[in-house]
Amino acid sequence: MSGEPAGPGDGRPAPASRPARASIYDVARLAGVSHQTVSRVINDHPNIRATTRARVEAAMAELRFTRNSFARALATNESRRIGVLIDSPVQYGPTSTLRGLEEAARGRGYHVSVTTVADDPDFSVDAALGQLMLQGIDGLCVIAPRASALAAVRGIVDRCPTLVITAEADAGLLTSAVDQYGGAVAAVEHLIGLGHREIRHLAGPADWLDAAARERGWRDALTRAGLPIHEPARGDWSSDSGYRAATEPVDPAALAGATAVFAANDQMALGLVHGLVERGIRVPDDLSVIGFDDVPDAHHFLPPLTTVRQDFRALGADSLGALLDALAGDPEATGHRVIAAQLVVRASTAPPPATP
Repeated sequence: MSGEPAGPGDGRPAPASRPARASIYDVARLAGVSHQTVSRVINDHPNIRATTRARVEAAMAELRFTRNSFARALATNESRRIGVLIDSPVQYGPTSTLRGLEEAARGRGYHVSVTTVADDPDFSVDAALGQLMLQGIDGLCVIAPRASALAAVRGIVDRCPTLVITAEADAGLLTSAVDQYGGAVAAVEHLIGLGHREIRHLAGPADWLDAAARERGWRDALTRAGLPIHEPARGDWSSDSGYRAATEPVDPAALAGATAVFAANDQMALGLVHGLVERGIRVPDDLSVIGFDDVPDAHHFLPPLTTVRQDFRALGADSLGALLDALAGDPEATGHRVIAAQLVVRASTAPPPATP
């Protein structure tokens, strides 16, 4: 027994989809061998068993991979593969950004290798980056990093062209983002325009760079309007944490006396509205709520949610373009690229209740 897994023609189902342009790594996965074995087959190495050779050649045929494709990769030292490190993949924003980037990459003839990290102590950012680097990626995109991840990312910039999708510009890094700060300012200014003067914030996790930018926008908008600032309540992006902020607040004073709340994402806004309604507080008659992201179901919330829309498809395409410019040696592929956010007004915000 060789110990090698079965390949095409041996009962293993074919993949559900095919990449736009196959790489040696795609052939290796389909054939169930290492990419070194594929290389040996391509180069007619004599010490390859006939069954292994047949399996690799079948995979090459199925993926329409040619020896010319391999020769081109060797000649240009390119794999046409972009590595993506994504933090907290269960969140709507990071996953939507990933979809936008994958779509843009396919259109440019690139494949995407994705590694995710969350809060697993056995799989660090360093380990995830190492895993991607072993795949021979041409460039790296980091989506929605926490502040704690940036040190590890900076450690590989000299070895691999890197773009970080993050709210703030960062010296030495190529970065891009939807305007988190500007979106938060627009949300708060909408509430101020409705007449609200006690506008509180349900913030995201303190280590998240996007959460910090949204909180800063909230603070600055209130400061410019001469309105009071109370320390925000803080959630973990989940609906449950929004619900707890309304029903079991860690700091009861955080939302007390508010006529409006800016929640740092739509999921927390959903939980917040649920908790408020359970307490007999009507939205928006007694208290207005505004979110951030414009998730697909936001217009079906009760009431439909006023929020800030992020164009994740445009963000993915723009980020991929900037990274490819950096790969091509474009001297202007530097700095921070920003896409505007869009306020979407629905039924969860209204003027504050009249003072008796």
